[in-house]
Amino acid sequence: MILVDTSVWVSVLRSPGSPEAPIMAGLLDADEVGLAVPVRVELLSGVSPRDLAALKRALSALPLLYPTDDTWRLLDAWTEKAAKAGQHFGVGDLLIGALAAEAGALVWSLDGDFARMEKLKLVECYEP
Repeated sequence: MILVDTSVWVSVLRSPGSPEAPIMAGLLDADEVGLAVPVRVELLSGVSPRDLAALKRALSALPLLYPTDDTWRLLDAWTEKAAKAGQHFGVGDLLIGALAAEAGALVWSLDGDFARMEKLKLVECYEP
């Protein structure tokens, strides 16, 4: 499974001719894409009211990953590990990363924070 970060979704949704679009299409066709709840929330909160129902319907086909108490404990441990390494991450990115790690999934993002997380061995990134 590949958890696709908001940055990739936005690129694909805004520009169907983006380099990420055909890769995303292939992953969706192969049922390889998972959706972290924070990404779903970001996508739905950023779409126009006119397009909301269609996007909601399209996203409903994807497996949705929700945080548990264990997810939050993992974030706490990761925050401490990152701080000791002189790194800091936003809660949203940590949550997406933790959901991916718990699911044994890769993270696909255009955001450099996940590459930094990978260097700390918190997540594994998808490299198309």
